[in-house]
Amino acid sequence: LSLDRRLNFLARDTLFAFAPFRWLIQSLDAIPIDREGIGLAGIKETLRRLKRGEGVLIFPEGTRTADGSIAPLKPGFIALARRGKVSLLPMAIDGAYEAWPRRQKLPSAAPIRVEVGAALSPTEIAQLDDTDLTAEVETRIRECHERARCKSKC
Repeated sequence: LSLDRRLNFLARDTLFAFAPFRWLIQSLDAIPIDREGIGLAGIKETLRRLKRGEGVLIFPEGTRTADGSIAPLKPGFIALARRGKVSLLPMAIDGAYEAWPRRQKLPSAAPIRVEVGAALSPTEIAQLDDTDLTAEVETRIRECHERARCKSKC
């Protein structure tokens, strides 16, 4: 709802095993990623979609948060951004943990807030090494998360 175009999502391949959930995430154009192996098929499909100008939503933490805070980012998104020559748009979601904590079987009603940060262009991405780029994206995501939290609590 925050963006003006349809997004593709990366999702671990094991999420496609449960038929009702598979239907849901396939309807959202999810791309299965094998997190245990190389995941080459998912990477190729992601790059194809990026080259067509489609947006791809990646959760760079790699999994749902254990406590509602931002976890350290995994660097896999960097190779996709560099190879796809696309911008990175940091975003944060607040309230998802309260709506559906990891140990809860089904979600409950809770307000969800999304905050969009400043994009990093392909030129900016090219100027940073992987460590610095990961740190910059993480900083921007944390800033977005803080703004999203502040909207409901400040």
